[in-house]
Amino acid sequence: MLFSGKGKHRRPSKATQVATLVGVTGVAVAAPLMTAGTASAATASEWDRVAQCESGGNWSINTGNGYYGGLQFSASTWAAYGGTAYAPTANQASKSQQIAIGEKVLAGQGKGAWPSCGVGLSSAAYTGGTTEAPKRTATEPTTRSEQRQAPKKAAAVKKVTSAKKATARKTVTTPAGKTVKKGDGEYRVEAGDTLGTIAQEHGVQGGWEKLYDLNKDVVADADLIYVGQQLHLQ
Repeated sequence: MLFSGKGKHRRPSKATQVATLVGVTGVAVAAPLMTAGTASAATASEWDRVAQCESGGNWSINTGNGYYGGLQFSASTWAAYGGTAYAPTANQASKSQQIAIGEKVLAGQGKGAWPSCGVGLSSAAYTGGTTEAPKRTATEPTTRSEQRQAPKKAAAVKKVTSAKKATARKTVTTPAGKTVKKGDGEYRVEAGDTLGTIAQEHGVQGGWEKLYDLNKDVVADADLIYVGQQLHLQ
């Protein structure tokens, strides 16, 4: 009988054999795709670490400081890299959308866009894919962590400028272009002054010799004093 347990098993048809082979081949092809997925997941984890550093991992944060979302984009950077296609500001976009824009910023500016939080970022692309990022034209910081770095740079420039001003206040430039000490005395040298006339007009006991002795740290030659120098009279 056809359904008897003793009946012979039918030989698999050629179509069945082909289907079996295709199934095996499909498994072989799928394996590398799964591996690629694992690599992409690792990159997403890197972005999670950046967000944890930038915003405590809050992808919807808006504290009113001018930076938005988990990766703390400025509004101008979010718009420049195409983020407004998703939402007006980063905090209103999904995590995957923020990461997609983050990849564009990373491609365009490197890890420096997150100076303190982006050190662990790799160059691998996120699974969402990106397009070529626009060149950076804005002068303001791209992200919150870059903004935190900016004051340090400004402070360094200010320190150098202050040092130059301090040096300038202690010197006088002669008509010949030479720089000489200014001094901190109570009398300011005017055009036509000599040590003799100054000593006489201000009653310096000992005359010009005494005045010269009082200001040897400023006046190198008793016959040469310069407008702007400040001499001690006693």
